[in-house]
Amino acid sequence: MDGIKDDCKSCTDKSIPSCCLKAKSSAAENDAVCHDTVVSGWFSEVPSDSEGVRDVYYNNPMWPGEAHSLKVEKILFKGKSKYQEILVFESSKYGKVLVLDGIVQLTEKDECAYQEMISHLPLCSIPSPKNVLVIGGGDGGVLREISRHKSVEHIDICEIDDMVIEVCTAFSSFGWFYEFNLRSSVGTDNEINRRILGAEFLRNSTEGKYDAIVVDSSDPVGPAQELVERPFFEAVAKALRPGGVLCNMAESMWLHTHLIQDLISICRLTFKGSVHYAWTSVPTYPSGVIGFLLCSTEGPTVEFLNPINPIEKIEGAVDFPRELRFYNSEMHTAAFAMPSFVTREVNILRHIQPARKIICVL
Repeated sequence: MDGIKDDCKSCTDKSIPSCCLKAKSSAAENDAVCHDTVVSGWFSEVPSDSEGVRDVYYNNPMWPGEAHSLKVEKILFKGKSKYQEILVFESSKYGKVLVLDGIVQLTEKDECAYQEMISHLPLCSIPSPKNVLVIGGGDGGVLREISRHKSVEHIDICEIDDMVIEVCTAFSSFGWFYEFNLRSSVGTDNEINRRILGAEFLRNSTEGKYDAIVVDSSDPVGPAQELVERPFFEAVAKALRPGGVLCNMAESMWLHTHLIQDLISICRLTFKGSVHYAWTSVPTYPSGVIGFLLCSTEGPTVEFLNPINPIEKIEGAVDFPRELRFYNSEMHTAAFAMPSFVTREVNILRHIQPARKIICVL
């Protein structure tokens, strides 16, 4: 942790930060808000190797032609791991922000919409999950949410970049996810194993070991590319028990319907149970929404659309370790309702029938 603190201190040691050269029309910026992605006190999502080329700001391959900006109050950490560039800053409206390779991963204000949904959509769809694997999730938010489920006895977290874990642990609002979970002593009996092995760990896992697998990955570029390919999904299906479930981050319906179509097609070939697509609203993600792919293996039927293990009926789950801010059973069901344009553009969704609630009036 001392190394991280030293890196933070070095943020203020540079006499003329390169980001200041970009804002030619403005006065030089304070060192506390200087970074290649920060211009005149505003962070914009850009590839980390842009080196000041303005056109690159609007040509990220995952969402070409647009950029999202946040007002920066102070840069808390900037550094580079073996895999990616890591940035943490304090924003004016969204609290602390975690950025990897120039892309926002979470903010204090809206992380609940993503972390709660990616965790509870699968775990509330099966009875009494016990063994769970998290792939990615280095910030610890998914661990926090899984720990609400008292039936869970064992969690493996498989994060390829240990520096992400160290950085998130160093800052209170991120780090307490880990401080809480890795102590395993604040009212939970979860056994948590942290493994820095990436997808290799999954390929070597015992067949049928897990009740649920949550893939909290970054966008499918660089080291995360293999997490959207068929061999990976085949390894997931093998590691799940009969009737086990997967929840996989699955991009934005506003930007990536072609990718969603491909992912669902691959999973329909791989998972012999059910395959569904859901979504939620996250203001600081490109287009303001993010999707989830939910799949089950052959075995006991999994009806994802209506939770059979509702969070409201799990003792203490709504308030522990903090009050749920976004997820509830109504949001669970609503997440599977698709806009008309999505079912037109993602043809395969037309064959997935939505659940209907029948109300009898006596």
